[in-house]
Amino acid sequence: MIVDGDAHRDADVVRLMAWLSPSFPVGAYTYSHGIEYAIEAGLVSDRETLTAWIAHILTHGSGRSDAILARAADDAVTAGDVDLFSEVAIWADVYRATPEMALESVSQGGAFLDTATAAWPEINVPPWRAVLETIERPPAYSVALGLVSALSEIPVRLMLNAFLHAFAANLISAGVRLVPLGQTDGQRATADLERTVLGVADDVASLERIILPDHLGAAAPMVDWTSIQHETQYTRLFRS
Repeated sequence: MIVDGDAHRDADVVRLMAWLSPSFPVGAYTYSHGIEYAIEAGLVSDRETLTAWIAHILTHGSGRSDAILARAADDAVTAGDVDLFSEVAIWADVYRATPEMALESVSQGGAFLDTATAAWPEINVPPWRAVLETIERPPAYSVALGLVSALSEIPVRLMLNAFLHAFAANLISAGVRLVPLGQTDGQRATADLERTVLGVADDVASLERIILPDHLGAAAPMVDWTSIQHETQYTRLFRS
C-alpha cells in the first residue's frame, strides 16, 4: 500500500528526473567544466583520475558552492523573501572564476527556467523571474533549480542529491567522450562518486541557515586554471 506521503515523494522524484535528465534542453552536454583541457594537459587520463578530479569539484569546488546557492534560493523562495532571493541571485551570478564558468551557469539557468515554465505552467515562476529582471541578473542554473524546486515543494535534500548527481554525471559523460573511456568505466565512475554526492548533499542540507557569502568558498585552483586555458585551447569540442 502506498501512503500519501510516499506518493508525493514519488512525484517529486519523477519531476527531478525529468528536470535533471540529459534530455532536458539546457545544453549540459556542451560543457566540460574545464575537463577538456585537463585531459589535454594530462591531468585526467583514466577513470581513476577522472573520478578524483570530479570528486574534488564536488567537495571543494563549484559543485559544493552551487549546492549551497541552490539551497539558499530554495530557502528564500520558501520563505517568500524577495530581498534574500535577490541577494542569492547576485552572488550566484558573480561567484564564477572564469567567463566560461559563468557562461556554463547562466546559459543553463536561462534555458532551464524557459523550459520548466513552458512545460509546467502551474509552477508560478513569472513573479520570481520578474525579480531577476528588476535586479538585472541572469538566472544561475543552481538558483533556477532551487527556485522551481521550492515552488514545487520538493524536499531540499532530495533536490540536492539529484542536482549533484546530475552535475557529476555530466562531467563523467564529458570524460567518457574525451579520454576516451568505455561506457562501463563511466558507470564505475558514477558508482565511485555516489558516496561523495550524498555526503556533500547531506552537509549542505544539514546547515541550519545559509549565510552568504560566509558559506561560499572554493579550493580548486587547478579547475579554474584548466577553465582559463580552455578559453584559448586550439581544438575544442566543448564550450567550457
